[in-house]
Amino acid sequence: MAKLTCRSAFISDVHLGTPDCKAAYLLDFLRSLDCERLYLVGDIVDLEALGKRHWWHADHTAVIAELVAIAARGVEVIYLPGNHDYQLRGLAGSSLAGIRVELDAIHEGADGRRYRVSHGDEFDPEHVGRRWISWLGDTLHRFICWANRRVHAVRSRLELPYLPLSIILKSHVGAALEYIRGYEQRVANDARERGFDGHICGHIHFGHVRPMDGVLYLNDGDWVEHCTALVEDFTGAMELIHWTEQVTPLGRVSRETVLPSPEAVLGFAPLADCRANLSALRGAAPALDDLASLVR
Repeated sequence: MAKLTCRSAFISDVHLGTPDCKAAYLLDFLRSLDCERLYLVGDIVDLEALGKRHWWHADHTAVIAELVAIAARGVEVIYLPGNHDYQLRGLAGSSLAGIRVELDAIHEGADGRRYRVSHGDEFDPEHVGRRWISWLGDTLHRFICWANRRVHAVRSRLELPYLPLSIILKSHVGAALEYIRGYEQRVANDARERGFDGHICGHIHFGHVRPMDGVLYLNDGDWVEHCTALVEDFTGAMELIHWTEQVTPLGRVSRETVLPSPEAVLGFAPLADCRANLSALRGAAPALDDLASLVR
């Protein structure tokens, strides 16, 4: 695949150390990447999951080796730990194999716009801490990831491109859509109050480019379900891209143009214009509607 040349790149929610991590796709992305600055926006290694069960794959080691190699080539690599690798927050201000660890960062775009960059778990609503709600959310997410793995395995055997099943499931769950909207609003409000032009984050596994009342909400997505990254070109334009067997632009914002992530298909889906045919999948597997009804 041709080189992806850009000024800056942002990835998050890789969750190395879990079977859901799409490390092979991420490795391909990193090996194709030619940038000046790379932000690791939290939950790169899932220390929380590893503390419960040891699970590791050779591709996960290769991802870490590639990140170290990128830093060794002179690229500025900045690691902003998230809630699943929060233990690394104690290393803020230091470096690991040439990778700088910080709690958050301020990114100045090539066009002069200023963004705060953080994992984003600080914007969770207060009730997320309640044990039963956390358990319900974790259970639902594990179920979605389990279903996503099974569909991916079948499609791989049929030599079909990767398709994030979670788009369909999440688009049927009203509470999930309400949470996403509320989260985006809290992030945008904070950026506005701090005087930034926007905020770049991850955390909720839902990549999105969205202007909100004068500020930009930019979520780089994840490498567990959607395989997305945010990249900045040399004019300062920001673009969300999906990267698997196919590379698909999902949303772009520059000084002149705003092409937000599409929401027309499946109610609310930043990956709705992915070349994979989501409607065909639903037609071939109507049981998905029944499955989604279980978690409404």
